[in-house]
Amino acid sequence: MRKLTVPTLLLAITGVIVFMSHQEYIDLYIQSVIMFMGVNIILSTSFNIVNGYMGEFACGHAGFMAVGAYVTSVVNVMLFTDDKVFGAALLPPETAVYLFPFTLLIGGAAAAVAGVLVAIPSFKTRDDYLAIITIAANFIIISTIINIDKIGGARGFMGMKKVLFAMTDSYDIPWILLWVMIFTFGTVFIIRRYVTSTYGKGIIAIKQDEVAAEIMSVNTNRMKLVAFMLSSGLAGIAGGLFAHILGYINPNSFGILKSTECLVMVYLGGMGSLSGSVISAILFTLLLESLRFIIPWMDTAMHYMHLLPDSYELSQVWKWVIIPLILILLMQFRPEGIMGNRELSDVFPKLKKFYSFK
Repeated sequence: MRKLTVPTLLLAITGVIVFMSHQEYIDLYIQSVIMFMGVNIILSTSFNIVNGYMGEFACGHAGFMAVGAYVTSVVNVMLFTDDKVFGAALLPPETAVYLFPFTLLIGGAAAAVAGVLVAIPSFKTRDDYLAIITIAANFIIISTIINIDKIGGARGFMGMKKVLFAMTDSYDIPWILLWVMIFTFGTVFIIRRYVTSTYGKGIIAIKQDEVAAEIMSVNTNRMKLVAFMLSSGLAGIAGGLFAHILGYINPNSFGILKSTECLVMVYLGGMGSLSGSVISAILFTLLLESLRFIIPWMDTAMHYMHLLPDSYELSQVWKWVIIPLILILLMQFRPEGIMGNRELSDVFPKLKKFYSFK
């Protein structure tokens, strides 16, 4: 029965948050913060598979997020809404309630395919070379999207809010919040199972010594392929959720700066620590939200001292001064991150009795 404690607790938390949101005890701003926490948890934990557990150095996670975001959004708009570009809806709008998780998985599958295309050249590259490949892949994906005018090109793509309205018209509950929480908990569960499986042991062996792993009959190419597919596929699911939270996506939202956010979260939490990735994603989201209030004040103060011009547009600049600064300080004073390679169950051994995957 102890093994059911964590699933029961997570189910209770989901039910309470959805109920309080439906009854408007939790306002829309707090709901959005919770949803962005969920998306960041999926991004950081999935990115940790490659950069943490496997020990590679990839830098283009946002590209896979973009693939999932656009594929999921386009599929949903085509299926459930009347659109000027794609025409009449292919399915009744009320079916979006039941098919939304499947369209998310379609976006994740498309991102996983993109991950395979990156995984193949990674078979013979490591470290800086892999970083260059993944950065190039990120730019290729963004440039491709910008040049496809049918999905908005550089203007971006919208229409996802109509899908959410169709779901709420069927059953009036905060659907996107519910799906974010379900997929967030599901992602953590899947990654936990993965890293404790044979494949997980294989990628950890690659991290320690790839040549020695091959000598011990570890199929390193296959392990890398599966790791990249899982990591990029989960990033695609995060992208699909992100797109429907905002109701609008722009290709520039998935540039190298978004990949940098993923890097900061992984290194902040600890390489090879699932618990650390979850904790860092929560802290990072709260930090970004706090900067929403701090940065305008800083801009006003700098303008008052005649150090900067009218700088509403410089809010993003301030953000990208502070976030890299955090990464620099982290590398200087705690390079192993918050958790290092440990889990919460290593810090608090009594937690182990509440779950087991054996």
